[in-house]
Amino acid sequence: MRIAVLDDDPIFLKLVEATIHQMGHATILFETGEDLLRVMRRESFDLLIVDWLLPGLSGIEVVRALREAGGSKLPILFASQCNEEKDIVAAFNAGADDFMTKPLRVQELMARVSALMRRAYPDVSTMRLDFDPYRLEPHTRTVYLKEQPIELKHREYELAEFLFQNCGRLLSRSHLTEAVWGSTSPSPSRTLDTHASRLRTKLQLGQYHGQGSIYQLSAIYGLGYRMELLPAPEMAQATTAS
Repeated sequence: MRIAVLDDDPIFLKLVEATIHQMGHATILFETGEDLLRVMRRESFDLLIVDWLLPGLSGIEVVRALREAGGSKLPILFASQCNEEKDIVAAFNAGADDFMTKPLRVQELMARVSALMRRAYPDVSTMRLDFDPYRLEPHTRTVYLKEQPIELKHREYELAEFLFQNCGRLLSRSHLTEAVWGSTSPSPSRTLDTHASRLRTKLQLGQYHGQGSIYQLSAIYGLGYRMELLPAPEMAQATTAS
């Protein structure tokens, strides 16, 4: 997972970075809300930790901007010295998912981050993932199309599972590369594009298969990829008729 941290205190940033790395996640650090919002036009993250009092845009303003821009799925944790009831209520009303007060308590931070991750990204290692007409079996790393198994290589399955789980979400190229190949991948851009192209062909994406919905993998120029859910033909006809 990749976690963005927004705070203007370098000591706090280093402590959070060390804690998150200890949990096995990557961090990207920001000192101003303007920098974070600019980067998020082309990047994607799995969780955001944000302070309230910042130079320029406040943490509340940043969270509101993200939610208004369509970032409804991004888990957001406020970590702030503003700990009065009205402050906590304001943070939740702006779109925060959790709130913790400074000074930072490492074990509490780890517990809150883990809880947010569990709610937003359930462990699918033993689950069956249904995206009719597709079905993913994580324990066998197999994708089925209308109950027919499709042969995918290891990284192709990893990419398919990550895209289906994040359907409707724009995922940056670097986010996808880190999630599927790790932080060190040879020729990551070409590798990602090649695997995306193979998935379109092998999974017959963008086509209607007589049941379920249409899943389409779209390349967003200069940004990344998004798995999109399109209505089945009969659903579109019913909507038009009504």
